[in-house]
Amino acid sequence: MKKWLVLVALALMGFSLAQGNTAFVRFAHLVPDAPAVDIVSGGSKVFEAQAFKDVTYYAEVPAGSLTLTVQTTGQNPAKVADVSIRVQAGKYYTVMALGTLSTLKARLVEDRLAPAEGVAKVRIVHASPDAPAVDVALKGGPVLFRNLAFNQISGYGTVPAAAYNLEVRPTGTTNVALPLEGVAFEAGKVYSVFAVGLLAGQTLEVIVVEDSFGSP
Repeated sequence: MKKWLVLVALALMGFSLAQGNTAFVRFAHLVPDAPAVDIVSGGSKVFEAQAFKDVTYYAEVPAGSLTLTVQTTGQNPAKVADVSIRVQAGKYYTVMALGTLSTLKARLVEDRLAPAEGVAKVRIVHASPDAPAVDVALKGGPVLFRNLAFNQISGYGTVPAAAYNLEVRPTGTTNVALPLEGVAFEAGKVYSVFAVGLLAGQTLEVIVVEDSFGSP
């Protein structure tokens, strides 16, 4: 029995050490004119065939410094970009591809997945490269998130669980650039709301993604 307990303890210690060396990363394809891409690390595909507006689940990666290669999907892939990131063990991150194909940039942001009891946690990501700074407000009401420009991210705010009618407005105005009807947030969950598309092409829209530990 004693030997068995020692083996179990060693196995659990090994599991703990493995977990201690692991970070969690997902990818958000937010470039409206870019093709579908694969994300490769160390010669292996981490994510495959990610198209505009796709946000992946979280994949486990070694903590520390690593390079992600973004390449077109298919039989003859072409490299789009190399993205060097540094991630800490036990933390969750989103790698966002932003801009347009000619101005493409990548940004790493830490995701804070700890929920709040009885309310939803929400943050806004401005990912429309040609849209001005915006406010996000209740329909006909007060501003909830103020003055976010392209490539800016709000902090996490808490809201009561409900379905909301929201408005995206150019900062400091009451003009509605994008109405958002019936956006639902559940208690005890964490969300990222991505404003994407192009103002010039009249393709502005919003993607609401639950920031969760699970995978498909």
